[in-house]
Amino acid sequence: MAEFTHFDERGQARMVDVGEKEVTHREASARGEVRMKPETLDLIITGKATKGDVLGVARIAAIMAAKKTSNLIPLAHPLPLVSVNVDFVPDRGRSVVEIEAKVKVDARTGVEMEALTAVAVAGLTIYDMCKAVDREMVISDIRLMEKSGGRSGHFVRTTE
Repeated sequence: MAEFTHFDERGQARMVDVGEKEVTHREASARGEVRMKPETLDLIITGKATKGDVLGVARIAAIMAAKKTSNLIPLAHPLPLVSVNVDFVPDRGRSVVEIEAKVKVDARTGVEMEALTAVAVAGLTIYDMCKAVDREMVISDIRLMEKSGGRSGHFVRTTE
């Protein structure tokens, strides 16, 4: 069974020492969604939200968040990201905006937290920009989809 790595032998929180690890190319992707009223989704899709381009602003916020992950997650290492891509898929049938972030780095540790943080902040930004018309939005299902590189190998989520 895998062990928690962010605790020392006395159970105290610690930043994992990655100094002996090799620098490798690492990638991670994460997904989540924001469920909303159909009218809210229509405002986003048609570009008629009063605050402007909701998905454009959420994309920039997500990229900024990925770059600032180590300032938000206490034991995350600061990383020199080489790529952050954020995509949105509005789904009228389910009345959701699906969010996906893909992050790449050449480093001693992975970028799962950066991908997850990007998705979370994109969802929060969509909520913030649309809350005047829909306070019942739900940000949900934020999850790691895939990661590659490093000692732990390749992970691919087997369930959606």
